[in-house]
Amino acid sequence: MIIKTDEEDLGPSKSELKRQMIQRQKLAEVLSELSSDALNSIPIEDNLRAEIAETKKIKTFGAIKRHKQHLGKLMRFLDEADIAAIQLRLDAIQGLSRAETAKMHRFEAMRDKLIADDGALTKLIELYPTLEIQKMRNLIRSARKEKELNKPPKSYREIFRLLKESSEN
Repeated sequence: MIIKTDEEDLGPSKSELKRQMIQRQKLAEVLSELSSDALNSIPIEDNLRAEIAETKKIKTFGAIKRHKQHLGKLMRFLDEADIAAIQLRLDAIQGLSRAETAKMHRFEAMRDKLIADDGALTKLIELYPTLEIQKMRNLIRSARKEKELNKPPKSYREIFRLLKESSEN
């Protein structure tokens, strides 16, 4: 009987390999849910990108499950540096979308304050000096009327657009 010593490189255990495989399969699932633009910004090979994009075309549950396992198998051939680069870019994409969502929520809250309170406009003017004040006042007045008369919220949406434009300038 031969006993292996610490000097020999045994490599990762079977359990560790399985954990890595599951982790890469989950990463492939996350990548398959990205939009095509976001997927194109991920640093992966074109054949893997095409396989990931193919997931959106598959409709049946069993086929999707098999395809995700296939993606996990393809991702096993990537080294740790590639996986780290993919994860870094994915974190950046997801962080940007969270920041954008938070920004949109702030605009929505600001819009609601503008419609509810006249004093909110003066605070807004201090924040955004390039804001078209007269246009904003007209939109606020129109939005209030639309709300009273149960009309479609055209001015309400226009206020949001104007706030978004003002923040970009």
